[in-house]
Amino acid sequence: MKLIFVFTSLLVGTYGFSQDFWELRDSVKGAPRSVCAAFVMEGQGYVVGGVDEFSFKRKMYSYNQIQNDWDEEVSLGGPNGDGLDRGSASAFSMGTKGYVCLGQGQTNAYFGDLWEYDLATTAWTQKADFAGGPRRHAVAFAIGDYAYVGTGQDASGFRKDFYRYNPNSNVWEQMADFEGTARKQAVGFAMGDDGYVGTGDDGVLRSDFWQYNVALNQWFQKANFPGTARAGATGWGTFPTGFIATGEDINSEFTNDVWEYSYFNNAWIQRSDIPGPGRKNAFSFVLDGTAFLGAGYGGVFYDDFYAYYGILGLDENSSQIPTFAYPCPSSNSVSIEFEAANEVKSVDILDLSGQVCSSIRILQTNANQITIDISRLNAGNYLYHIVLKNGAKSSGKLSVL
Repeated sequence: MKLIFVFTSLLVGTYGFSQDFWELRDSVKGAPRSVCAAFVMEGQGYVVGGVDEFSFKRKMYSYNQIQNDWDEEVSLGGPNGDGLDRGSASAFSMGTKGYVCLGQGQTNAYFGDLWEYDLATTAWTQKADFAGGPRRHAVAFAIGDYAYVGTGQDASGFRKDFYRYNPNSNVWEQMADFEGTARKQAVGFAMGDDGYVGTGDDGVLRSDFWQYNVALNQWFQKANFPGTARAGATGWGTFPTGFIATGEDINSEFTNDVWEYSYFNNAWIQRSDIPGPGRKNAFSFVLDGTAFLGAGYGGVFYDDFYAYYGILGLDENSSQIPTFAYPCPSSNSVSIEFEAANEVKSVDILDLSGQVCSSIRILQTNANQITIDISRLNAGNYLYHIVLKNGAKSSGKLSVL
């Protein structure tokens, strides 16, 4: 059946307010500490290792945001993991498995091992050593079926090499070197289908920011981080925005500022500072669109922990369903396809400032696809937001020529 009408939306309700505030949550379990590794599995955050006032650690704790509570989990390496205590390690996760690699310990300045934690069996298994050799203060992120690890410091100095890990084959493969200078203590995170690396220490503190295109295996320099150059910051991505927060800057100040990067605008804007003291080597992760940041060092070790509610974007605490928009870019119309049959309740097209574009014509709708006339929109990038009659939602991006 063909349906033609004009769909007009008002900027109200879920699109009509901003948040941008931090909320104190339950303190991180265990002693105050810094340089922890962190990853997310099945809607919970995990923090591993770190260093406190007395020594390096290998304990792991999980955080449940609904209960606002931390639980102790199996320590890195399991019951026989003596000697695996470490900080400045790298971490990533895929599905129901989390990974910790590299770092430094009490008697080992540079680890080169990789450990896998299986949520189903609650067991740690050692996997193939990192192909780039032992190091610490490297960055890591996961995109699709692979993880990417690179930069850092080894016994010979700072590094800029990058490697891809395939968990199915347990094989590392060298990829294109990071295009910035060799460095340690940079920020690395995934946002959408790309990786991002910025700031860090290459002998001087840096403020450059780079995008890694996985499909092209190529690096592209983006707008510089506008805060003071720094190392030991933390970062996270929630498409179409990324964040860099805290760190120790060129003035030897422990910072508590927060900066948001726009994928579409290639521009930064400052957001609300974390309410706690400035610090470096904090950890962060994202659960259901909400960012969390905690621990770190700022002259003393910290165990405080905060949730960040950013400016409303496309990540909401609701059921998200996958969609695919094509052709993209387009000048006339775009089709948005669902994986299964769904009944559409509403469709909004937003510009990059968050304003809903009125007079959007929906040309056709059926069980698993809608087609929208975008010929009246100016050339540029837009976001779409769909609400289904069952309450589920979907969001994505499209480009108009």
